[in-house]
Amino acid sequence: MTYEPTAANLAVELTRQHVGSARPDAPVVSDDRTRTARTTAVRLRLAGSLRTVAGWVEPRPAKICQPG
Repeated sequence: MTYEPTAANLAVELTRQHVGSARPDAPVVSDDRTRTARTTAVRLRLAGSLRTVAGWVEPRPAKICQPG
């Protein structure tokens, strides 16, 4: 197995950033997200289309034979 120093450095830096984000003096990023009306419409249309396709490939309920 080869040793990749670039990957090791990247892993250490990402771990430091992740651990440092829990500190009390960490920078705060606002949760305000602004979506345009077009983006919202596209997302809704895509979700509806995906739900329709999911209905097409969904297995039918099994027919259960009841003893008479």
